[in-house]
Formats: sequence, C-alpha cells, structure tokens
Amino acid sequence: MSGYLSAERLRGLMTALSPELRLWDPPVTYRIGVAMGVHANPYSGELLRSIRAAAAQAGCDVTLADTGDTVSEEAAVVRALRADLVDGVLLVPSAGDEAVINGLVRMGVPTVLVDRLTARNDVDQVGTESVHAVASLVRHLTERRHRKIGLISGDEGLGTSRERVRGYRLGLEQAGLRFNRELVECGLSTPGGAARATAKLLDGWPSPTALVVADESMLVGVQYEAHRRGIKIGSELALVGYGDMDWARRVSPAVTTLAQPVADIGRRAVQLLLSRMADPDRPPETALLTPRFLHGASCGC
Repeated sequence: MSGYLSAERLRGLMTALSPELRLWDPPVTYRIGVAMGVHANPYSGELLRSIRAAAAQAGCDVTLADTGDTVSEEAAVVRALRADLVDGVLLVPSAGDEAVINGLVRMGVPTVLVDRLTARNDVDQVGTESVHAVASLVRHLTERRHRKIGLISGDEGLGTSRERVRGYRLGLEQAGLRFNRELVECGLSTPGGAARATAKLLDGWPSPTALVVADESMLVGVQYEAHRRGIKIGSELALVGYGDMDWARRVSPAVTTLAQPVADIGRRAVQLLLSRMADPDRPPETALLTPRFLHGASCGC
C-alpha cells in the first residue's frame, strides 16, 4: 500500500485536527540563559514573565538559573548555563559581582546586565534611571518644607544603591541643603536591615522628619519600625521610596513611590541581547528607562 497522501485525503486529515493543535514547533532562534535571584526582589516574577514573553515572541528558548542573589552561587549557575551551550545570558548581578561579569565579557559571551546597573562600559545593560529620579523624591519632600531628610540606602555592593545615594545628595544640593552623614543609614537592601537603620536614624540626632527609602524591600522594614514605635506615617514622619509594590498602594496611607517599568526592562533586555548576538561587534549600550511617579499620602500631602 502506497504511503502517498492525496491532496483530498490530506485536506480531510487537516479538517479533522483541532485548530489549536500545532503540527510542528517553530525553529528556535536562540537559547537564552537567565541568571537571577528568583526571590531577591518583589518584582522578580514580573521581570521573568516579561523576559519569557519577549523571548517567545522572538522564537527563543529561556533557561532560568536561580543565583540565590549570592556571588558564589551566581558563578556556579553561569558556568552551568555556559556548559548547557546557551547563546547568550541575561544577568541580574549580585552585590559585589565583578569576577562573573569579567569572565563573561572576556570570553565574548553575549551578555546583558538587567535591573542592577554598574559603572562598566564594556557590556550591555538595561535598568531604570536612579540619580535624577531620587533627586526628584528629595525635592518633593523639600517642597513640603522638610529640611531633615534621611536616607535608608541599599546594599553598598550594588551599583544601583550608589546611584541612589548620588541622587539623594543631588536633591539636597538642588534644594540648597547640606549633606549630613548622620542622616544616612544603610538598610542592606533587606526589610530587617531597613528596620534597624530606621531605628538608628529615629534615635539619632538630628532625627529626620522625612525618609527616602532606596528600594521596595526596605520599605517593609521602615513601615514595621514606624508602626512598632506608634509613629504615624504621613503626619508624623513623611515617607517616599523607590519601587512599585501593590501593597504600597493598598496600605493607609498609600506610599509615594517611583515605579520601575519592570515589564519594559524585561522586553528591552531581550532586545539588547538579540542585537548583541546578531552583531557581536557593535558598541555596548546602556538603556536607562524612566520610573513613574506614584503619589500617595505617605509624604504628607
């Protein structure tokens, strides 16, 4: 019996198949490795969903590797991704990471640093602008006549933390205020660290009337310490922060924040990586996306 299918028989077979049933998968363009601390930030899930959606649209496979947000684990999972022969890497670098990035750049592995920007100019990066954004938060507080404005800064090993300290200092300078080291405490980019940093500032001199919090994870700790002390946010302590959290708009008072365009970061990261893989010799690019100002009552207005 012949294995040949006539056109009529083929049309009948196609009609019998569900229109949702894919007869074949499209060819995979590239295999992308994503190395990130899956639970490092409240928005990690949204970032990963955005990366996967953009990769799928481009016909790319994604392999996720959890770095645990530590340099040692990051080095191990990046080695595993390279052994798995991925074509390029999207990396959310851990605090203190230099060796892993240096290795990727030295070996010519197409790489994009995502969300946490560095001062490097030899690798593609995408994240949100921090310096002028945080300066705008400080100015917003000075317009409410605050003069003793404290800062809960993030992990000093992260480039974004250093950028946001620069933004805080710029905002003070623009408002004609002097920088006071006693009004700055490092919250280590964790809720617990931020709670301890807030306690130090509130117990110190001068005690701040307003706080700028450098990331969303630390806002939880600041809220906790204020509540523990019976301090009313908005009326007794003004509060602004960097990050976009659903809970921050549901608490009372809602928190004034700068919302990171997380989905746009994921899409842009994939675009940059595809461009790098298609043209390995093009100059490295740093894409800075603008955060969106979300006004709440936590700032006292």
